[in-house]
Amino acid sequence: MINRIYSLSIFKRISPMNMVFRMRAFGWDSYSRLIVCGDHSNWVLDWESKELLTLCDKLSIKTAWPEYIGLIKHQSVFYTSRYDVLMDWKSQKHRIAFPYFHGMPSSGDIFSRMINTINSHHNQIARIQVSHSAMHDIILESGIDAKKVFRIPIGINLDYFDWTTPELRKDMRSKLGIPQSSVVIGSFQKDGNGWGEGFEPKLIKGPDIFLKTIEILRLQVPEVFVLLTGPARGYVKQGLEKLGVPYLHKYLNDYTEIGQYYNALDLYIVSSREEGGPKAVLESMASGIPLVTTKVGQAMDLVQHGQNAWMVELGDADGLAHWARFVIDNSSSLEDVIESGRITASENSYPSQMPLWRKFMTGFVEF
Repeated sequence: MINRIYSLSIFKRISPMNMVFRMRAFGWDSYSRLIVCGDHSNWVLDWESKELLTLCDKLSIKTAWPEYIGLIKHQSVFYTSRYDVLMDWKSQKHRIAFPYFHGMPSSGDIFSRMINTINSHHNQIARIQVSHSAMHDIILESGIDAKKVFRIPIGINLDYFDWTTPELRKDMRSKLGIPQSSVVIGSFQKDGNGWGEGFEPKLIKGPDIFLKTIEILRLQVPEVFVLLTGPARGYVKQGLEKLGVPYLHKYLNDYTEIGQYYNALDLYIVSSREEGGPKAVLESMASGIPLVTTKVGQAMDLVQHGQNAWMVELGDADGLAHWARFVIDNSSSLEDVIESGRITASENSYPSQMPLWRKFMTGFVEF
């Protein structure tokens, strides 16, 4: 039990709202609440925080608002953005946890700095979530106790995705103004630096490789069309315009709308050099859309080449184009692969991950 006595002079120095928060938390046992902090981007990590709160409710874990972090001590905090912890390390008064989905030390000074922070302060870090085997090994190299590192793939909420049918494809293309005869390739990932137009490419996301792949395909598939979502897509849009490839970019304010855009596709391409997910791996599988991906992120653990998707080595634009063309040419005979992808997505839905999260939370927060 936290025993804390506040004098009247202390209460006079804090705002009425903060005093309300402190009074509410006065009788909380140590580490009896989980505080989940999103990154306020209204993009992937914020939605991960929402899903985590839902899982906590199902696990009977008590949660508290982020406003409590600076007002009390000795609770458990999960930061969905590791930047909030590792870029400006501060002495911790809570148990802390965060995901580290991607960012090899060799990929840039920022990532090297964050890994060094883990190395220097691993005794004050309670838990780290990684999404794939390669990052699991890299985090262990920092010297952190292996018992603190948990491999949990970035999951999927199947409620947001409808299984694509010819009727759904026709309706969505009509809604978006995409010609029905087009071969539509999807790319829904943020791949520009910053949150602006994204004219400076984020090369670990492989936008240059994506453009090389499309350049190869456009010579083989005259009606190729690219559907983009996500922020900061300026570099890819400029590249497609130079190639003369028609495209449509839809910026989504609500992640839950993304499922319907998969319904317009013939295939999805992941061209990244480094990833934590991406979420598109499971999203395309959940939608019945053939996936062609580099051996990146959790694709390296979840994809079985030719069985539930197609996978090539990093940077292999020719390989991506080859298997994309294979999918296009054999679209009527891919049922087994697509169905296997649906099973993979189901196995990695948030409810299916409940046992993994129970292990993660045990000893981190009391429940």
